[in-house]
Amino acid sequence: MIYTNSDGGSRGNPGPGAIGIIIRKDGTIISKYSQFTGRMVTNNMAEYEALIQALRIALKHGKEATCFLDSELIVKQLLGEYKVKDSKLIPLFLKVQELVDKFDNIKFKYVSREDKFQQLADELVNEELDNNGFKQWWRK
Repeated sequence: MIYTNSDGGSRGNPGPGAIGIIIRKDGTIISKYSQFTGRMVTNNMAEYEALIQALRIALKHGKEATCFLDSELIVKQLLGEYKVKDSKLIPLFLKVQELVDKFDNIKFKYVSREDKFQQLADELVNEELDNNGFKQWWRK
C-alpha cells in the first residue's frame, strides 16, 4: 500500500500557487515532490493539482493507495458527499477520476494540518513559493 500526503496552496487566493507531496511505503518516505503551479491559482485548484501529481507518482509504486489531504472540501467532493460546482475545478476533478480508474484500491482521507506528514507537504509548498519569489514576509 502506498500512502500519499498532498498539499496545495496559493498566496492571495487566487495568487501564486504551488504543490507539495510526500509518498510513503511501509512507514518510510520514498518520494518528495514540489512544483510551482502558476501565478493565478486558487487554494482549491492547487489542492487538486497536488492530488493529481500524487496519484501519478503513486502509480509508479503500485496500484493501491491511501491519499491524505487537509482539504475537507476536496475529500468530500471525491467521496461524492459534495458536488463540484466551481467550473475551474470540474476538469481537475475529472482528471482525478481518470487516474483513480488506474488503481485497484484507492481511498481518500481527510487529515488535520497537524499531521506530521501533512506538515512536510505544506513545508514543500511554502519552500516552492518562497523559491519562486513569493516569500511570505513573516517567514525567515
